[in-house]
Amino acid sequence: MDRLNIYYTVIYFFIFLFGVCVGSFLNVCIYRLPKNEGLIKRNSHCMTCGEEIKRRDLIPIISWCILRGKCRNCGAKISPRYTVVEALNGVLWLFTALWFDIVARPMYIILTCLMISALVVVFFMDWDTQLINTWVVVFIGVLAVLEIILCRNNTGLEISSHIIGAFAVSVPLMIVTLISKEKAMGWGDVYLMAAGGLYLGTQGILVALGVALISGSICGLAIKHFSGNSKFAFGPYLSLGILVAVFWGASIGDWYMEFTGLNEMLA
Repeated sequence: MDRLNIYYTVIYFFIFLFGVCVGSFLNVCIYRLPKNEGLIKRNSHCMTCGEEIKRRDLIPIISWCILRGKCRNCGAKISPRYTVVEALNGVLWLFTALWFDIVARPMYIILTCLMISALVVVFFMDWDTQLINTWVVVFIGVLAVLEIILCRNNTGLEISSHIIGAFAVSVPLMIVTLISKEKAMGWGDVYLMAAGGLYLGTQGILVALGVALISGSICGLAIKHFSGNSKFAFGPYLSLGILVAVFWGASIGDWYMEFTGLNEMLA
């Protein structure tokens, strides 16, 4: 039993470590995708002096701590958010592996970790630029298709649920986008919920929308109160809603059905 515990501990440690390393790449995506810059060809560099960052200074989390959040060349401050994104992605990957059965559902965990990383990119990119990159959403859609093909026994969802989920929220958001002429909602939000619904299924994406509306309304009111600006990106809250639905979508959905009595009406 002790050997088994050590074995799992090592696995979880490397999942966290790999998640942190992927988080470093997510920072590149968050910064470069809105500028249509290449993700691989150009090496990382200081945003102030332009000096190329040495490999020894690219170790996730550790390098930032050793350099005390400053560029080795010019001493300019480096935003702690880079480290936050790296650590966040590592923690989310570790939590995913712990939440789901890593022995029975390894492929589902891999796909879900990748999908969560895409949500991290959407969250911070939309927060900064109010833009959702189409290719990131396409990536989530591809993961959803792979999930349907490879993980049907793990999700317990029918294919019809995935298909309906792709339209259940995205179509109403599309109508809002058309009526408001993209002032209330953007096409990136529509595409995100279509891809998310394909991954989560009908119940999951409805829960995601509910979480997004509640959290977005609260934060939107707070932003308007403190800044006076009523315009804010909705993508971060949609991403948060999808993330919550990945882990607690079924539980929240069942609770709501029982609380409202809809389970008895539909029985």
